[in-house]
Amino acid sequence: MENLNMLQNRQQGVVLITALIMVIAVTGIAVTLMSSSTIDIKITNAAQEREVAENELVGEVQKVIATETAKGAASSFFLTSSETKTEEKKDDTSVITINEKDISLPNSDMKSILNNLNNGQLELNCPRTYSYTAGVSCNMVQVSTTIEYGSKSKHSLTIVTGIAQEMASIGKGI
Repeated sequence: MENLNMLQNRQQGVVLITALIMVIAVTGIAVTLMSSSTIDIKITNAAQEREVAENELVGEVQKVIATETAKGAASSFFLTSSETKTEEKKDDTSVITINEKDISLPNSDMKSILNNLNNGQLELNCPRTYSYTAGVSCNMVQVSTTIEYGSKSKHSLTIVTGIAQEMASIGKGI
């Protein structure tokens, strides 16, 4: 019995210190794992938000094109470059000419802008045709549709669609 009492007196808390070091190490590992999982969750949420925004944007582009196509001869795709020009005053001395038209759908938070790509007065020959037809020309336009997404709408995504609208003759017509 006397030997047991002597052993207890010689111990100076080595087991306690070792246990505390192990607890600190395990706590550090747990905190690191929790931090990296939080970052992974944020990355996953950002990727999901972008995917949803991209799908909404593709749907909006298809709606804009279908809406304009359904208008027939009144479609904005037939507008010449001179008909899409707007002048914007930058200040009292300078004026900027912008060759675009807003064709956004009503009640949509996405913006669709039509730009006419014809530089001159005449329409261009249609690209990528199998057989050329005399008298058929194209009005080249592009539609840029933009969506803002994310918290506080701080990210934006834009799809630019090129459209070559065939025209029966120089000027307007289907």
